[in-house]
Order: sequence, then structure tokens, then C-alpha cells
Amino acid sequence: MDLTDRRADAMRLFKAGVAAADPYRAVAGALGADRPALIVAVGKAAGRMAEAALAAYPDVPAIVVTNYENAKPLEGAEVLASGHPVPDENGAAAAERVIAALKTAGGPVLAMISGGGSALLPAPAEGITLAEKAEVNRLLLASGAEITEMNLIRQQISRLKGGGFARLAAPHPMTALILSDVIGDDLRAIASGPTTEALGTAGDAIARLKARGLWGRVPASVRGHLETAPPPSPLPPVANRLVGSNGQSLAAMVAASHGAQVIAAPVVGDVAEAAKAICDAAGPGITLWGGETTVEIKGAGRGGRNQELALRIALEAERRGWPKGWVCLQGGTDGRDGPTEAAGGLVDSGTLARIRSNGGDPEALLADNNSNAALALAGDLLTIGATGTNVADLGVLIRA
Repeated sequence: MDLTDRRADAMRLFKAGVAAADPYRAVAGALGADRPALIVAVGKAAGRMAEAALAAYPDVPAIVVTNYENAKPLEGAEVLASGHPVPDENGAAAAERVIAALKTAGGPVLAMISGGGSALLPAPAEGITLAEKAEVNRLLLASGAEITEMNLIRQQISRLKGGGFARLAAPHPMTALILSDVIGDDLRAIASGPTTEALGTAGDAIARLKARGLWGRVPASVRGHLETAPPPSPLPPVANRLVGSNGQSLAAMVAASHGAQVIAAPVVGDVAEAAKAICDAAGPGITLWGGETTVEIKGAGRGGRNQELALRIALEAERRGWPKGWVCLQGGTDGRDGPTEAAGGLVDSGTLARIRSNGGDPEALLADNNSNAALALAGDLLTIGATGTNVADLGVLIRA
């Protein structure tokens, strides 16, 4: 099998993982017989999730909040588009619309939650502006904080996160179908848990911000709110159901590979350490993994955790003297990696030579967090467009 065939095989396996997280199929298989009075879908997969629900309940009012790339008209639904990963004014307006709908639902609510919902539906706590909340989000992203830590903090400065959906809809019952983009599938962390208890307290959020050296950098209004916030009211009963996850997508890739080895523990944490761990684990044949790494931003370039991980694996393979013929794909299942149009990278044993022959220095570009430019020089950006789903990241490495 030559490089072209291996690259095609890596893409085939990645697509099998994405297909396993199809939101329509996930929701259609989980709907019950009871008809809701209101459907609210939020996240990158909200459109397809709502489409499945409306096929079963065609006359139920529905609100869909999703990112701009995935927003498209859906018959029977009010579709609202907003910013991701940085919250914007459209998201704030969408949050107010959802709050009003939940308060006046008049009966059972079907909520459908997927990754991205935290940024897409910003509802700052009283006294905090959207710009101030967005600054907290920006600081957390740049700090390398993992998603669960970020969500713990964001829950404490929001009206919708950490159970806000359920509290607003009470006393009416709520069922939530959840597509997980969080490794470990802690429902409290997915989209910052609008239908679950919070991950922690205001005191926990203060401690995390101080530990990362961010306490003195967040806006004064945020510090004041966290220092004086009262305990939340008890969470009303909610039927939360997980309908798709990174683990399920990884299992689909394994089934499609006919005998690949799997990195059993999710690949998480610092992207540089993750690249070394993957290369340590990858023997001959196909190696598969799922997870979500973090990048501490030190440069001014463009990229994302998947592009950077792919480039780091290429550099690690060169350091280890791997024979020619290896291929690695690392991508986000939502089709977008960081603030770029790429989902990740599809690199091989010729990637670094292509970058250098086109005038680039891979190490220097990486030091500037400019993995997007590096992979573009090689022609190795993984660009697949918005997928309509989001279950974190998947990886494939094929060695001779």
C-alpha cells in the first residue's frame, strides 16, 4: 500500500467515526412516545438533532441555536445562528429567546444538547456584560485550560449553564438528549451542562482562576459576582440521556479497520506530550485513538489543537527516524479546528520536506502556534467543512 492509499484509508476510518456520531440517527433512536410542548436544540449538532425530533413531533414549536457554518433553514423550527468559539451579540439574543420560551413552555420540554452550546448561548449573570464574559472565555482558551475546567468557571457566570434550562422550565418536566464532545462524558461539562447540576461552586471557580494566574486579569464584575454569588436553587428532576460520544465513534472506527490497535486511554492534556505518547504507542499497522488535547498559546499564529498535534507527530516521527510510508490523520469531528477552516491535519512522511521546500520552517512555525500555515505549505490541511456533529477529536496513524 503506497502513501496515497494509506491517506485514503485514514480518511475512510475518520469518516466512519464521524458517521457514527450522526445526530439524526442518535436522536431518532432515543425519542419516546410522549409528545413535548417545546423543543430546544443547542450546539453544533442542533440542526440535525432538531430535524429528527420534528420528524416525530411535526407540530411542536422548536428553537434551534447553532453555529454559523451549520445554520440552515429547518421547516417548523426557528433557527438562530451565533458565534463560536467566541460568544457574540447574536448568541446573547438567542439566549434571551430561549429563556423566554422555556419560561412559557406550558408543558414538557425536549432539550437536545451538543458540543459548542456553551459559547453559542451566552447569558451572562446579572452585572456581567457579554464582552466581559467573552474576555473570560478568551483568557481560558489561551491558558490551555481543559474543557471541564473552562465549563466549571463559565457555569458560575451564566444564567443558563449548570442547570439553567431545567430551572427555567420548572415545574414542567424536561428530557434532554445529549451528544457528548467531552472526554469521559460528564454530562455536567457538555455545553456547560444546561440540564444538569453545576461542576462546582463559585468558590471552586475562584480557585481555578487563581491557580492559572487569571484571577487578577478577569474583569472586576466577574470577580465581584463570584465573590458574592448565592448558592443555586435545587435542580428540578431532568431525564438526561447520552445518545452519542467520542467512545462510540472510536468503536466505529475500530470496526471499520478490521484489526487496528487502539490507544485505550483518551488522548488528552498538553499537545506536545500527547504527540510523544501516540508515537510511543503506535506500532506497525493501524493505530486509532480519540480524545481532546490542549494548547497553551504562546505565539501569534493560527491553528488549533488538531493541526498542532498532526504537525508535532510529523516532527516526532522525523526525530525517531521512522521509515518512509507512514500516514497520520488528526481531526475534529465537527469539521473545524480552532479559528480556522480546517478540521485538522493529514500528514505523512513527506510533510516536513514539503513545508521546507516551500520556504517554511516547521519548528519555527510551531513555536509561533502557526500550524495552519505550516500544514498549508505541505498541502496537508484536513478540510472537510462543517459536519453537523461534534464528539471531540479522532486520530489515525498507519505505519508500514
